[in-house]
Amino acid sequence: MDVYQAIRERRSVRRYRPEPVPEEKLKRVLNAMRLAPSGKNAQPWRFIVVRDAAVREKLVDACNGQQFVGEAPVVIVGCGWERKAYPRMGGYWNSLPVDVAIALDHLTLAAAAEGLGTCWIGSFKEAAVKEILGIPDQVQVIALMPLGYPAVEPEAKPRKRLEEVVAFDGWS
Repeated sequence: MDVYQAIRERRSVRRYRPEPVPEEKLKRVLNAMRLAPSGKNAQPWRFIVVRDAAVREKLVDACNGQQFVGEAPVVIVGCGWERKAYPRMGGYWNSLPVDVAIALDHLTLAAAAEGLGTCWIGSFKEAAVKEILGIPDQVQVIALMPLGYPAVEPEAKPRKRLEEVVAFDGWS
């Protein structure tokens, strides 16, 4: 599958089959994530791969009851150190959320190419996730990403037309 096909076919999957993700596929998608760019190449991230069913079940509550977080055979937790990220992105903000998001998006596309599903989880209680996984105070949890074989193939969601989201040579 080429990258354009992966972009077109990637969906937010909220129902997963229980079968495990083969180790070789998991390593390929994790490596795609690892290769992502970051501000000043700081790579201020750490990703926790959660395969233990009991731990995934605890993450369901930390993710505001989203049951599919516990159904997926793998959950990737994207974390990072703000102090290690590029501090002046745009002249005023820290690159950590963008850096981790780029890496996780590499994972979503690689997963699509492998026939796996993912779903961005931004609705979570950071303190609870940190407690469950033993994440230090100085580290931020940016997002969680279930990973596994889709139990159903979600339909494509509508997207705005290109003309609605792109301008050339200026705002209007």
